[in-house]
Amino acid sequence: MPSKLTICGRDINVRGRILRIATIEGDKYRFLDDPQSVVAGLRECGTRIDLFTFMQRVSETTPKYEYPVEWDNFAVLPITTFDNWWNKVLGFKGRNKAKQAEKKGIKLREIPFDDVLVEGIWRIYNECPIRQGKRFPHYGMPLEKVRPYAGTFLEDSVFIGAFFNEVLIGFAKLTIDETRTQAGLMHIVSMIEHRDKAPSNALIAQAVKSCADRGIPNLVYSNFAYGNKQTDSLSDFKERNGFQRVNVPRYYVPLTWMGKNAFGFGLHHKLIERLPEPVIAKLRDYRADWYSHKLQLSQQK
Repeated sequence: MPSKLTICGRDINVRGRILRIATIEGDKYRFLDDPQSVVAGLRECGTRIDLFTFMQRVSETTPKYEYPVEWDNFAVLPITTFDNWWNKVLGFKGRNKAKQAEKKGIKLREIPFDDVLVEGIWRIYNECPIRQGKRFPHYGMPLEKVRPYAGTFLEDSVFIGAFFNEVLIGFAKLTIDETRTQAGLMHIVSMIEHRDKAPSNALIAQAVKSCADRGIPNLVYSNFAYGNKQTDSLSDFKERNGFQRVNVPRYYVPLTWMGKNAFGFGLHHKLIERLPEPVIAKLRDYRADWYSHKLQLSQQK
């Protein structure tokens, strides 16, 4: 588990045993307008931190600061109106999927963060241990831990529920940044049992509407690409719904000699991120086969 501290009113997470890397709480959903004061606070906090990393907003694609920088990316859907997205941006397949959800009885609405939602999220999390060919990290999460996990940034978040026969079968959490220029999909998960009803497509459609109603010009669905992995079923899903890749600066501020050398040699990245894409694809296939076999065995018991 990462350690936590507070600097200049910002919660900071520090991870790693050998190389200690710090990020602000809500990295990719929260941003710094005065990073210099946070960097100064980290240098003086008394806790060893080797690297501090942060990134710029979608609307800020040119580097603003003189810290060491690499390029990160977001999956971004620019929004003017819902009708513009539905008629001019959304592809034929994505539109049919969203219509399919409505025809099969899926109902969408914004919902409060309360005990009913928390229990519904818990049921979704604990439906299946394997998702998208890998272990689902939230499977097995106790009910009492769901509320603090899903309940971050409540004052700036919007929760959307997908219901079938008035039972929650999927949800999305939109977290709006400090300038209200982008809303990030911090969570979007649906029950595998009901995937024939395309609840995730319906959740995206409602997320677009929720942003358009609030005048938020950018809907962000995490990264478009991760490391050397350029395409997969999730990136295809994003692209079909109109999301585009936007590159933004990510800064790495060395705070110790170890941080400076680690950044110079690329050791701040995981080993998997430095492997060629064909090798990574093969490893993903092995992983998917292993988890599929493991799930079949557990279901036979």
